Amino acid sequence: MLLGFEELCRKEVIDISTGERLGFIDDIELDIESGTVKSLIIYGGARFLGFFGREEDSVIACSEIKVIGDDVVLVERPKDSLHMKSTKNGRNSFLSLLK
Repeated sequence: MLLGFEELCRKEVIDISTGERLGFIDDIELDIESGTVKSLIIYGGARFLGFFGREEDSVIACSEIKVIGDDVVLVERPKDSLHMKSTKNGRNSFLSLLK
């Protein structure tokens, strides 16, 4: 199954172990040497209308993805791992300028 980036961004990510709605995919992390996708990134929401910065981003490794459906991506994150990672310094995609 081939999936374009635009089509992937329209899918909502849900953690199946907690039922938590994590949001929509905003960016991907690529391994240039192997040409594979390493992880999906969901940008953190704005705090108080953006005056106090943003929440941390969610980074989901491809090994955590269980099912990619028509409308959603189901993931299962380990309970003991850190689910948030700051990627604010690394944002340099065109779509991140529109967020």
